[in-house]
Amino acid sequence: MFYSLTGKLIHLEPGAAVVSCAGIGFLCRTTQQTQKALPPLGEEVTLFTQLNVREDGVDLYGFYSLAERSCFKLLTAISGVGPKVGLSILSVLTPEQVAAAAATGDSKAFTRANGVGPKLGSRIVLEMKDKVKSLQKESGGLPVPAGVPSAAGNAEAAVNALTVLGYSTTEAASAVARLDSSLPVEELIRGALKFFGSQ
Repeated sequence: MFYSLTGKLIHLEPGAAVVSCAGIGFLCRTTQQTQKALPPLGEEVTLFTQLNVREDGVDLYGFYSLAERSCFKLLTAISGVGPKVGLSILSVLTPEQVAAAAATGDSKAFTRANGVGPKLGSRIVLEMKDKVKSLQKESGGLPVPAGVPSAAGNAEAAVNALTVLGYSTTEAASAVARLDSSLPVEELIRGALKFFGSQ
């Protein structure tokens, strides 16, 4: 319903920011990563939003980047990951780190967040990997032969991670191909996201 809010940042508290738009203050639940990126109080800010309607209330979630919002939507679509846990994960991991952890099967990375135990961490990795596989099947995929060097494996993992964030396999492969494939997976993802942001 709401794509984004642009207005004056009028209040900050742990886990929330208030943006004043046309005289109305919108309370947005936020991650620690978003709060670190916010300007000082009184300055204009744009938050990309996600509205969550429940029986007992309506909550608006605000994110400093589209990648963080996309990642939040993917996480909260997983059984056992509600909005509170989604915010918790994105408070300790950037979208790039979430995507890299899912692509490389690192379930321990998710357990750093409050409310995520080993079982839920494994479920997150499993379900996000399944989403990557189904996206690759739909778009033709990127077959990597057995025994390829680790640099090609890093590039494949980065492409997989970018598809987790909602980019098509073609877009992701094109962006990663511009980078040095010997870089670590997380740096490849970060570089590709910078490339997308500059377009």
